Amino acid sequence: MNIDGVTPKNRFFLGPMAGVTDSAFRTVCARRGAGLTYTEMVSAKALTYGDKKTRALLAVEDEQRPCVAQIFGSEPEVCAEGARIALAVSGAEMLDINMGCPMPKITQNGEGSALMRTPELAARIIEAVAKAVPVPVTVKFRSGFNDENRNAVAFARMAQESGARMICVHGRTREQYYGGTADMGIVREVKQAVRVPVIASGDAMSAQRCLAMLDETGADAVMIARGALGAPQIFAQCLALERGETPEELTLESLISAMLEHMELACARKGEVRAIPELRKHALWYLGRLRGAKHYKLQMSQVKTAEEFGAVCAALIADGVQVKG
Repeated sequence: MNIDGVTPKNRFFLGPMAGVTDSAFRTVCARRGAGLTYTEMVSAKALTYGDKKTRALLAVEDEQRPCVAQIFGSEPEVCAEGARIALAVSGAEMLDINMGCPMPKITQNGEGSALMRTPELAARIIEAVAKAVPVPVTVKFRSGFNDENRNAVAFARMAQESGARMICVHGRTREQYYGGTADMGIVREVKQAVRVPVIASGDAMSAQRCLAMLDETGADAVMIARGALGAPQIFAQCLALERGETPEELTLESLISAMLEHMELACARKGEVRAIPELRKHALWYLGRLRGAKHYKLQMSQVKTAEEFGAVCAALIADGVQVKG
């Protein structure tokens, strides 16, 4: 797959997740085979206001490349300026516009998946951003806003004609949030309706499911988001399965290794005082892959230092906690 000169390493992409896919986690996933990574979703308006915290979310290390910077907004001119700033800060290979976020604090401002209800405005935003930056512009959206308005096919055609060079379709409506089952049928319809590469998104929770999504939809790639939480090895497992090999099973040792690597990267990039509290949620996702880890989850939810984090990891090894089957 080649998107105007940008070539992902493979077909298994790490999706953008606010408060999750920071630089450290992107590196952990890239080291395990993620073919393309995305920054956290950032506000185009906040970038134009010079917000330092927002700019910090766009720090991209070479190990994470190719990387896509993702912005959101509802004003064409603001999105265009935000895209220019995002690209200047990150040096990202592509720029994505989020038109799929279902969260009320986003949609109530007419942003994210709310733009599926205003395709004319969405088209103006895509056109403005595509003209503003010299890299490929991509768009992520859902099957529709609700069951009565499942307009992903028409929206995809509009995005393509407005300048999008790749699109990602999550097979749920905004009203579904993350409940129910993602509809891969709508992703297949989109793939058949457009010429640009299509990424399938939704319920990519295992390597087996990721390969099945490619088969079911004919999509060019799969976006893995929640399936990577506490399980960055999913990318290596996808690649092994694609080669016809048996994926390596998760072990306690490999899980702890990933946790410690993640912790060290986060502390190096953010400082221990900030990184450790932010890592607690990641640690609980990692520990969610283990049996009988309730006691350790409580301990990990209270750690304040890298030393305490490491001590819990050492205790897990010493106790020989079992990985869930």
